[in-house]
Amino acid sequence: MGQTPRPLEPSMSERHFFGAELRRLREQANLSQARLGAMIRYSADLVRRVETADRFPSREFVDACDKALATDGALMRLLPLLETRRNSERRPSAATPSSHVVAGSLLPVPASVSLAEMVIRVPVQPGVLDRAALSWLNNPATHSRSRTEQSNPLRNVTEERLLSAETALMMFRQMDHTHGAGRVHTQVQRYIEGELNWLLANSSASEAAGRRLYTLATGFFELCGYQAVDTGAHGLAQRRYLRALRLTQAAADRLYGSYLLAVNIGHLALHCGYPESALGVALTAVRGSEAQATPAVSAALHAVVARAHARLGRESDCLAHLDIAEQQLDQSSPDGEPYWIHYLTPAYLADEIAHCFHDLGRPKQTQRHIRDALAALSPTHIRRLAIDTALLASSLAAAGQIDEACATAREAVDHAAKISSHRCLQRIVEVQTDLEPYRCEPEVREFGEYVRHQLPLAAV
Repeated sequence: MGQTPRPLEPSMSERHFFGAELRRLREQANLSQARLGAMIRYSADLVRRVETADRFPSREFVDACDKALATDGALMRLLPLLETRRNSERRPSAATPSSHVVAGSLLPVPASVSLAEMVIRVPVQPGVLDRAALSWLNNPATHSRSRTEQSNPLRNVTEERLLSAETALMMFRQMDHTHGAGRVHTQVQRYIEGELNWLLANSSASEAAGRRLYTLATGFFELCGYQAVDTGAHGLAQRRYLRALRLTQAAADRLYGSYLLAVNIGHLALHCGYPESALGVALTAVRGSEAQATPAVSAALHAVVARAHARLGRESDCLAHLDIAEQQLDQSSPDGEPYWIHYLTPAYLADEIAHCFHDLGRPKQTQRHIRDALAALSPTHIRRLAIDTALLASSLAAAGQIDEACATAREAVDHAAKISSHRCLQRIVEVQTDLEPYRCEPEVREFGEYVRHQLPLAAV
């Protein structure tokens, strides 16, 4: 009787992602490790060790697997990412005694004031966000072929390189969910500075390929903006989100632009304490995408409008937009939605609803919806598990259920300790603030000690 294959965790690293892809393709071809090994003239043990991320594969091994599994180069397209990881693991750590962490950020910067530190310290400027929203509303996107695209047809971006970049973006998103931006943003930035910038600087084979490239680049800069938020670099997040918004205009993608404006830029404004600005950009997104919005995208936009109203204490307006969001999501079908909105499920919307009720000061409703969200979360989405568990703890504290609040808060700390995320640290700090009125209770004192031991950066 054969052994049960060891479970794989593709979001752990580039090597784990490659191993999971190799196993998926091998099993899809109905081949055992031994049979694949015989076909490519390598041992079954080597196939097993590559699949389980115990070994880096050689170029020859990857090429042989691609040919045997008829993948059209899918595995070879992952090889540059693997080689970058292998080279970085061979180099000694770049950390030096002269580096430190900027207050409120997980990004290491030189001890002397530098450009990097200046960028990290730049705050969000709500006026800039408001002007960007107005510009987007008044300037419908129109794709135009670049000068390079028109004059240099011999350097076209190939289908293979586009597929490789799309695979890389999917992998980076999975790793970000599991590890947080503090551990992943450097790899993403390096990829943008290398491969993505090369793709953008060169031509596309057709107008359709050009739009696809700009949409892909939008996804990378959206991820970079999200990671900047997750490291506490809010001014940098603003710059990256605005770059992504301009790319949607280059791609003539009004729908993706409305999503970026409301969901990414709106949430950034909320995160930085500008609910009026968040409301303005989200309503602009709703108004500017009425003709194109699919049900799921519409649900996402109205959820942000509801979040802004909740933060402003406008309960009736909040509930009205939550109702629209729920109705729209009920009408959604995955086949009719863009791929980048497929994450928006009833459970994800429950998370947004829970945050609304938390801001409105209604802990019982918060608990009901956040439990729904937590029940459906993937165990690999560590950051979301930490944030939502902490929100549940805060709502329990608000309801006076101190024992349960402290026990739940410990779970949140355990999740947060596994990930490098400024947002997670903030939520743990907020839980402690919510428990402050009960600081004399032994459970609360013990929880404070637990934070100091398990997650000292979040201790207050």
